[in-house]
Amino acid sequence: MPFIVTEPCIQCKYTDCVEVCPMDCFVEGPNFLVIDPDGCIDCSLCVPQCPVQAIVNATEADAAQQPYIALNAGLAHAPGWRPITRQQAPLSDHEYWKTVPAKAHWLQRPD
Repeated sequence: MPFIVTEPCIQCKYTDCVEVCPMDCFVEGPNFLVIDPDGCIDCSLCVPQCPVQAIVNATEADAAQQPYIALNAGLAHAPGWRPITRQQAPLSDHEYWKTVPAKAHWLQRPD
């Protein structure tokens, strides 16, 4: 089972993880990243790179993180969501959002 990106990434979109992924599995949307499960080789290199601890192994996801397994798989192939292979600056207000709990309703999904 691959790694997944979970709620702490919403509205922050740190991309430190992208640089270390040997399979280029990250996909970006407007305010969130996901990992494409079809390419993830479970190397875990991305996990320590995330400053908000948003990346977890899907087999270790707790009850709150479980919905992100399907979310990552679905958004990885969603219209308008594109692969990202280079680190970019986080969203402009990331410092505020990195401490905000319960951000799922802020996730911008494709129409």
